[in-house]
Amino acid sequence: MPSSSAEDSPWRRIGADGSVTLTIHAQPGAKRTEVAGVHGDALKIRVASPPVEGRANEELRRFLADAFGVPRRNVTLVRGETGRRKTLRIASPAARPDRDWAMEDER
Repeated sequence: MPSSSAEDSPWRRIGADGSVTLTIHAQPGAKRTEVAGVHGDALKIRVASPPVEGRANEELRRFLADAFGVPRRNVTLVRGETGRRKTLRIASPAARPDRDWAMEDER
């Protein structure tokens, strides 16, 4: 069990099954896809795709799948198909980059 409060970030929930649910503020049309810090109670991610025909959502799913070391099918868009605020769930994450993102959040 982690000793820091990193698991308690307002933008992240850990499920009993080990899944990770993230609240994300997406910024489409960026030069590259990357984590850009925290925006209120959401993790801000710049997305290198325009918000057209679901391309930004697909790029966001690809980015999270790569970051967490899972196939894209393990990343589910739970809420926020058309808005900037989204909820995504990562099932069976092999890696946990969100822990590093939380440390940046606490600085």
